[in-house]
Amino acid sequence: MKHESQTQDDAAEAQNFSRRNLLRLVGGGAGLLAVAGSGALTWRAADNGVFAEGSGPAYEPWNLPAPTGRADLVRAAILAANAHNTQPWIFRVEDSYIDLFADSGRTIGTIDPLLREQQISLGCALENLMIAAPALGLQAIAELVPDSADPGHIAHIELRESSAAASPLLKAIPVRHTDRAAYRTDQAVPRQTLDRYRRAAEDDAVSLVWLSEPEVRQAFGDITVRATEAIIADPDQAADDYRWYRSDWNDIQTLRDGVTIDASGQSAFIRGAAKILPTTQQQNHDGWLRGTRDTQVSTAAAFGAIMVADGHDVAARLSAGRTFQRLHLMATGDGLAMQPLCQVLERVDREESAGLDDVFNRELADLLPGAGKAIMTFRIGYPTVAAPPSPRRAVEEVLLTAAP
Repeated sequence: MKHESQTQDDAAEAQNFSRRNLLRLVGGGAGLLAVAGSGALTWRAADNGVFAEGSGPAYEPWNLPAPTGRADLVRAAILAANAHNTQPWIFRVEDSYIDLFADSGRTIGTIDPLLREQQISLGCALENLMIAAPALGLQAIAELVPDSADPGHIAHIELRESSAAASPLLKAIPVRHTDRAAYRTDQAVPRQTLDRYRRAAEDDAVSLVWLSEPEVRQAFGDITVRATEAIIADPDQAADDYRWYRSDWNDIQTLRDGVTIDASGQSAFIRGAAKILPTTQQQNHDGWLRGTRDTQVSTAAAFGAIMVADGHDVAARLSAGRTFQRLHLMATGDGLAMQPLCQVLERVDREESAGLDDVFNRELADLLPGAGKAIMTFRIGYPTVAAPPSPRRAVEEVLLTAAP
């Protein structure tokens, strides 16, 4: 059930959308639909998946089977969280091992110029694979970045026969989804839950810092909104970001990647309208900024920062990805929602790669003094709606060889 404030927000959005688009509908060619009658509108709505959210071949991988063969470990891996849903992974599957490689063609350009987000995404996939292996009666032992001459060779995973023992996190893999919608503002995440997640995150390479006090939350939210504005104002970053958005039904089913309008966190009305009425890059980014400012930072119960000693170390990035994936699976099992919220870090990487003044790097460091280097940030809270799935490529598309 929606909160009263959500219902009011949806109504306001509908009114604003109607006013913004009335003239464009009549004068921009879409008036042809009105002449043809409501049937044409219904046809375009159906053609763009307005009535079929989360269905079709692009979503079939979420029907994760119980592991019966090596390829099923990859089926679990590809359901991992990953930046902009680029799915930047390739797997070589053999009887005694699996190799994980980065797909160099699936990057976000200036959004991720140092490949930080790609490598974190690969760590997320690795964690899913490691969690799924025991259910198949296998002990998985991962060696990170095993070939210094090939930085794209992310991990070598030895598979050894062992007794079957399903991880309690396994059942969360096919139901974990990034939730970009509003979180409940009347229900705080208990401190003992945050502390449990912090302890679960700690190892030799990674730690977790919570930004949970109101003043610190406000400060991080403000920086995130300004970083979003800076990305939108940067022509290269804006274009590279927009390239991974998907609103057309046929594109979703063909490409099977990217951030869809259904998973954007917008209201049902706006999601449906965006599928019927083509939107520009600027309109898309206006919605992103509005959602970041008015929904995502304002309703977060807390923000988390995954910290490492060296933000450029590939193994540390992979470990951070494994940590985030594990935390997200734990949160899913606890009925909590999570969403990566990394605009500040995307601007930090842009500042470094382009030789810009390190404004965002300094501001973020001021919020996290003496805690290492922030490598990933996210929000957490109790959901108000069920988060929809994102499209996934078929496992056959990411295998170098067929599994035995």
